Amino acid sequence: PWLMKPYTGALDSDKELFNCRLSKCRMVVECAFGRLKGRWRSLLTRSDLSETNIPTVIAACCVLHNLCESKGETFMAGWEVEANRLAADYAQPDTRVIRRAQRDALRIQEAL
Repeated sequence: PWLMKPYTGALDSDKELFNCRLSKCRMVVECAFGRLKGRWRSLLTRSDLSETNIPTVIAACCVLHNLCESKGETFMAGWEVEANRLAADYAQPDTRVIRRAQRDALRIQEAL
């Protein structure tokens, strides 16, 4: 949430367009991650795997999820609701704004 931030204040048409596109992208990404977590709830729990194996398991979940989505496999809305409930049980990292990240985000905004 801190890398790509919408413009604020008085906006010209380019900045409004950027904000609109950023919002649409975030909605798609949030929906995709919600479905991923709903389908593979093991991603929401602590793992007994070694740290070196965890990226492989996450990648496998993503690949399998994409296959399920592309084949139109059933996705139950309740899965996402349950995933959100489970996720609420875990403390989330501090998301305070980091100054360097803000500068990087502004450079990316301007480049886009």
